[in-house]
Amino acid sequence: MKSTAEPIPRTNVLGVGISAINLAQATAAIDDALQRRRKGYICFAGVHPVMEANADLELKRIYNRSFLTTPDGMPMVWLSRWHGARHVSRVYGPDLMIEVFQLSLRRGYRHFFYGGGDGVAEAMRTEMEKRFPGLQVAGTFEPPFRELTPAEEQQLADDVRASKPDMMWVGLGSPKQDRFMAEMLPKLDATLMAGVGAAFNFYTGRVPQAPRWMQRSGLEWFYRCVHEPRVRARYFSTVPRFIIASLTQSLGAKRYELVQ
Repeated sequence: MKSTAEPIPRTNVLGVGISAINLAQATAAIDDALQRRRKGYICFAGVHPVMEANADLELKRIYNRSFLTTPDGMPMVWLSRWHGARHVSRVYGPDLMIEVFQLSLRRGYRHFFYGGGDGVAEAMRTEMEKRFPGLQVAGTFEPPFRELTPAEEQQLADDVRASKPDMMWVGLGSPKQDRFMAEMLPKLDATLMAGVGAAFNFYTGRVPQAPRWMQRSGLEWFYRCVHEPRVRARYFSTVPRFIIASLTQSLGAKRYELVQ
């Protein structure tokens, strides 16, 4: 069925189009796309992905061609509101998963988990089926920590075709998962793909989540620096550069184009 829905407006943050939405609107957009069988991929944009895209034109195009690139971090929310989109609130990958799973109990949508290591995708299936009795998790695939070989890519395509998921959740971390989705969406028999990063590790208890008050106040990055040393250097490198770049854009000192 051809979609007649209006495109979702975007806010230009350093040349990345951040979807001007809140959690309820994102859930409704996903429901509409699944009902209409409109293929697309969903990215979740925080400071790190935006700064990566600022230095990589092809990655910026991936974010700008997505079905949704949500305001995953509070800085994206604040900047969206600064630029006039007052209704915007955080659309955090793990939260959106829960909303879509609740919707799926009514709609019967089927899901596929791709990513993680050491059995995390299967653990995610077990956890979500326990939390949401009746949720249809059609399949899982745990990739190696490298690019897929042609044979592995074919196996994934066969598994997805056999399980017939409506939505595929990808947990590889940004920007790896975003590149993966952009490349693989046309090759896989799934309607939507969503790159949810560490959500698999959060929900299977492998990595602790920041308290809600820290998430709402924009301090989740600090919590992750304390609890996940491997991300510490990334945050301390990108956050100061993001603050300077976003100030120059907001004050009109520099323009950033929304390349497609």
